[in-house]
Amino acid sequence: MANGAGLPHRAEHVGSLLRPRGLKHAFLGHQKGEVAPVAYARELAAAVRHAVRLQEEVGLRTITDGEFGRSSWFGFFFEAMEGFRLDTAAFKFKDGEGHEFAWPTCVACGRIHRHRGITTREFIAVRTLTDRTPKVTMPTPSAFHFFRFDHPADPGAYPDIAAYWDDLVAVYRAELAELASLGCEYLQFDEVPLAMLCDPDVRAQVQARGADPEALVDTYVDVMRRILADRPAGMTIGMHLCRGNFRGRWMAAGGYEPIAEKLFNRMPVDCFFLEYDSARAGDFQPLRFLPKEKSVVLGLVSSKSKRMETKDELRRRLDEASKLVPLERVALSPQCGFASVAGGNDLEEEEERAKLRLIVETAEAVWGNA
Repeated sequence: MANGAGLPHRAEHVGSLLRPRGLKHAFLGHQKGEVAPVAYARELAAAVRHAVRLQEEVGLRTITDGEFGRSSWFGFFFEAMEGFRLDTAAFKFKDGEGHEFAWPTCVACGRIHRHRGITTREFIAVRTLTDRTPKVTMPTPSAFHFFRFDHPADPGAYPDIAAYWDDLVAVYRAELAELASLGCEYLQFDEVPLAMLCDPDVRAQVQARGADPEALVDTYVDVMRRILADRPAGMTIGMHLCRGNFRGRWMAAGGYEPIAEKLFNRMPVDCFFLEYDSARAGDFQPLRFLPKEKSVVLGLVSSKSKRMETKDELRRRLDEASKLVPLERVALSPQCGFASVAGGNDLEEEEERAKLRLIVETAEAVWGNA
């Protein structure tokens, strides 16, 4: 691969895994005050050990904790800080039947403070359970802005939005520095807003509410450049782009063409995890903008659908992508996590296991290793 550390691996996954039923019950009980913290922690630790074994058994070399201790891919991050309240997001989730689903997101109501590590304990726990590569995942700072882009913060807390970005940048820089001090070598940012800004309907909605979609793209890229201006040495950094994943639902559609040139050339990361499991993601043509020093992980396997892809199908799509990016700079993964929220997608663990194993077997067939 392009990165000197050999990352990403040829067979990758995005991070979240389906939670065992016992952990789901314990999580809900803990939230309601019906399960003691010690009992919940015990259930969580057992589930994480199981998740690590599952990843190792299917042959993955990238290991996460399944994101089992999180309320969602995004919520856990602001829940660990002070300064936020909830309000209705500007966008809705959709499903294949045309239904729409509103959801709550965060709004800054006070100055943002990070009191402790947010992902650090997860990293430490995984590191003690495997000799393979632990990967840490976290949302990008754009998620704190875009879902309420016309009102991301109460004016009393942040009369100047520049100060809001300054505080967010400080939080992320502190988090990365602490992860680096603990020995973290692999970090993945989960980016939804930029992927949503590929959708003409989303862009129209943004414009209708008085904002400039292209200016938002520039802002989100520039904020990440500030965070990674002196990125930790020896840390491989990836970025996963997602159009929304709430129990198989999504918020946007559209290929990467509107953002590809800026994203691939200005975003200071080593690799991009791109959703490519359905027609909603468009074709591979935007990959022509990928610089030679960066790699791409193609999310060709759906984490939302029970349909099992085939090895031949995946090989054909990899061959198609290789016309734009040489296979030595390509890897394979699911298009998203299996459980961006605690409830998870509509699959069983054995279906999840089979899809992950298919990714490993396909990588071994194509590249000779996973």
